[in-house]
Formats: sequence, C-alpha cells, structure tokens
Amino acid sequence: MSDIVRTAEAEALTDFILAMFRANNLTLAWGDRLVAPLGLTSARWQILGAIVATERPQPVAWLARDLGASRQNIQRIVNDLVKEGMVVLAANPHHRRAQLVVLADKGRQTFDAVIRLYNPRINELSDGLSIEDVQTAHRVMSELRRKLEGEEDVEDDAGLRLGGNREQGSTSG
Repeated sequence: MSDIVRTAEAEALTDFILAMFRANNLTLAWGDRLVAPLGLTSARWQILGAIVATERPQPVAWLARDLGASRQNIQRIVNDLVKEGMVVLAANPHHRRAQLVVLADKGRQTFDAVIRLYNPRINELSDGLSIEDVQTAHRVMSELRRKLEGEEDVEDDAGLRLGGNREQGSTSG
C-alpha cells in the first residue's frame, strides 16, 4: 500500500474512470449489436466514421492518432475494410509509403445505413439526460484525454532521449 493519500479530486476521478471503463465495454457491445446486421463491428464502424469525419483522405497513422489507437490495429481493420470493398487505398502525393484511406461507395452506403439505425437508438439513449450534463461529461473526458495524450508525448520524448523503444502495442500512431 502506498503512503501517498489520494486527494478528493483523485478519488472522484478514479470513480469516473472506473465508470468510464464499464460504460466503454457496454457501449462497444451495444454498437456491435447495432451494426451486426450490416456486417460490421463497433471498431469497423468507428473507422468508417473517422474517415467520413475527415475533410480529405488521410493515412492510417493519422486516423490512428485521431482515434487514440495503435497504428497497427487501425491498419489491420483498414485492411479488412479494403477486402470488403468499403475503403480503397490511394497514392499519397506527400509520402510514398503512407497510402491514403478513401471511403468507397459501398463504405458510404454502409455508413449511411448505420446512421439510419443509430439515430433512433441514440435518441432513446439520450432520453432523460440533460444537454448540460452531457456537455460537462464531454468536457471532462476531453480534458482527461488531453492530459493522457500529454503523458504519452512525455513518454515518447523520454524514450527518444534515452534511446528506448515503446512497445509495439502502444496507442501512439
């Protein structure tokens, strides 16, 4: 047991993180059930959504960064989406090896079908939640993400200074 006592804020954040873990697992299972009729998983849906949200095609590493996921994991899912004809890889004029991920017509149609399933379900889930509470939760999660990304940057810098390598499964892309 540590001699360091948690502050009240740290206790509250710990409770929030534990609730977030549980909610994340339930959200992924909910998403998997929602998109299963379309042959998708939450992970594939998330990547299609990230592609749709970008202003222009991006390489896998950028998608991974935006999603806070490992490049290797995103690459594996993108490869699956390519095999299914939902995305195509295009030449990147700025980087010979980092191809751009482009949404194919089948991917756009599938994503649009997901949204038709999603909208009524998210309306049900949001029933009884105040906009203010949801916005506050979003701000807290965004700030937590910002701080955690800052810690990754510090770890990356330390690894580079010390000549160390991060694990293959890290979330940096």
